[in-house]
Amino acid sequence: MTFPWLTFLGLLPILGGLLLLLPMGKGAARLLGLGFALATLAVGLGVAGLYAAGADLAVQVPWIRAFGAWWALDVDGMGLAMVLMTVVLTPLVMLAEWQPPAGRWSAQVFFALVLMLQGLSLFVFMANDVVLFYLFFEATLIPTYFLIVGFGGPRRRYAAVKFLLFSLAGGLIMLASVVGLFAISASQGAPSYLVADLAQLSIDGHVGRWLMVGFLIAFIIKAPMVPLHTWLPDAAEHSTPGTATLLVGVLDKIGTFGMIKFCLGLFPEASLWATPFMVWFAVVSILWGAFGAIGSRNLMRLVAYTSVSHFGFMVLGIYAFTQASLSGSIFYMLNHGFSTAAMFLVVGYLAKRRGSYDIEAFGGVQKVAPVAAGLLLVSGLSALSLPGMSTFVSEFMVITGTWSRYPVVTAVSMIGVVLAAVYVLRMYQRTMTGPVTDATATHFTGRDLTGLERAIMVPILGVLLFLGFVPAPAAQLVEPTAQAILAHVGVTDPAPVVKGAK
Repeated sequence: MTFPWLTFLGLLPILGGLLLLLPMGKGAARLLGLGFALATLAVGLGVAGLYAAGADLAVQVPWIRAFGAWWALDVDGMGLAMVLMTVVLTPLVMLAEWQPPAGRWSAQVFFALVLMLQGLSLFVFMANDVVLFYLFFEATLIPTYFLIVGFGGPRRRYAAVKFLLFSLAGGLIMLASVVGLFAISASQGAPSYLVADLAQLSIDGHVGRWLMVGFLIAFIIKAPMVPLHTWLPDAAEHSTPGTATLLVGVLDKIGTFGMIKFCLGLFPEASLWATPFMVWFAVVSILWGAFGAIGSRNLMRLVAYTSVSHFGFMVLGIYAFTQASLSGSIFYMLNHGFSTAAMFLVVGYLAKRRGSYDIEAFGGVQKVAPVAAGLLLVSGLSALSLPGMSTFVSEFMVITGTWSRYPVVTAVSMIGVVLAAVYVLRMYQRTMTGPVTDATATHFTGRDLTGLERAIMVPILGVLLFLGFVPAPAAQLVEPTAQAILAHVGVTDPAPVVKGAK
């Protein structure tokens, strides 16, 4: 390609965010921010069209020659899925947060930070150079921190600092491994941070394992997995629903994305060595997150804990090393972004009317605000992976793919499927059903969801339903990535066992 579409795709929202820092009217700022988000969506869809047509989208320009660092961007099926999820969710978040909380920073600043976070996240998913990936990985922390501290709840400063400290700790550990890769590549030829060059090196033994662990710890924090997950419930509880959507739905996918692209892609031998630990580690996250959701009294914390459980399934699918499980894990990343967005945004609509995220503050809402209650139920059903939703397809792929290699692990993880029904239906029962409380009657009567709020939910739930009944487009998009990774690691699916065969 003569035009650097991937560079343009990442720079466009960042440019919009910088322009929004200039003095301008509140109305103009909102429209400008939304305009840049929609333009980025259009470019993202154009990139998807070029990818489908077989165009070579790769950008590779020397950057820091002494380090062997390149301005290298490219997308495979997994990267494109994350790009599309990001460009679709961002304008919906802007519309949902058209009026940020009063008394905090302005909507202009909110939109500027959202656009910058979008652009940096896109570069993370497109980076094909380790140094470039690391820089954008760390840069995403800046707008996220200010989105939490500038627009969040009463303990937003605590939540923002906790998020920052956990993320910086993981990033610093990963930096040591990034430096180690320079030494390895220099010792085996010319220094290079290109992913394609590093994947060809022999990085085995203790050195490879230590370097892989450095990346893995950063991605475990980002994902997040138990016990390094504690920053997430606090960050989600004290963020706006839109910020939480971007944080959990988009930014946290960098964790599982990085495990596949960098841990498995650069350290296949070390990844196989870590597999027994990671599969049980994933099961712990599945169950811990589910029980955390059941015990939550705050709706935002509940959704955050469901995500801890869901990320456990994604990691389980990655380290089961079958085509079905790995494809399902990548598909799960896409589905979870939309499912989590639906949950956070509907919860935000409810809290905006009630003035509280406390589960006990609701009751009988479905009788006076049936649309809000119905959308919460559908969003919750997507979270528990109801058949007909795309989340069911990806979770089923992970479970069936993992069963063929680790039946005991899979059986234990299935407890999390049962617990998902418990935390979703219990939450709905406590908030939406039963007699109408005085508080519900006061705050919800005649205040069901507006036309804009309903319109925002249509594309989110539409994606979940469409891919639930027609999963082939997404499955065909991610399968080549799964096949390439498994071939690189050197594993194949277990041979089927036929009873009675000799």
